[in-house]
Amino acid sequence: MEWNKLVSEDVLSATIKTLNANGISTIVVENGEEAKRKALELIPEKAEVFTVTSTTVNDIGLAKEINESGKYVSVRDMLNDMDRRTQGREMARIGAAPDWVVGSVHAVTESGNVIIASQTGSQLSAYAHGAQHVIWIVGTQKIVKDLDEGMKRIYEHSLPLESERAKKAYGAPGSAVNKLLIVNKEVVPNRTTMILVKERLGF
Repeated sequence: MEWNKLVSEDVLSATIKTLNANGISTIVVENGEEAKRKALELIPEKAEVFTVTSTTVNDIGLAKEINESGKYVSVRDMLNDMDRRTQGREMARIGAAPDWVVGSVHAVTESGNVIIASQTGSQLSAYAHGAQHVIWIVGTQKIVKDLDEGMKRIYEHSLPLESERAKKAYGAPGSAVNKLLIVNKEVVPNRTTMILVKERLGF
């Protein structure tokens, strides 16, 4: 499979329809800079925002803007100032239920299912239920035919690249698909927004 190939306009249009039908508000933009602008338009200033670990969010400069501009209450900064040995439980609570969570996903099916893989699961609580608002920024190369193809994408493409990133960033031996979240439908109106980008972003 060509896991980095952007999908056709027909596939993109069909996927947008199914995502919207599944309660995931979907916006399409041309590039990462436009995705960053659109996300910042959605998030009110002074809002509490958690930027979960995401190559996509980092690469487009969105994490830096949220965490360093002073315009938002950065959950990431709050967590960085805490001691995991003595405040681990409190850190878990803060990360699980922010006002806003911003990140990405690993695969989106043409039927409007969303798949997120994680080594620790630290972002999954906020995505699934805890956050009041969710923004996913997703390159359209992540659109796949179905759930089976989405799982193949994760194991054949995303995991090896994430393992390399983890080795460089943390000196870790690699990563693992320890926990998975599949979102079939969002039941809370206007809670979850996906910004689809016609550009290869993340993995």
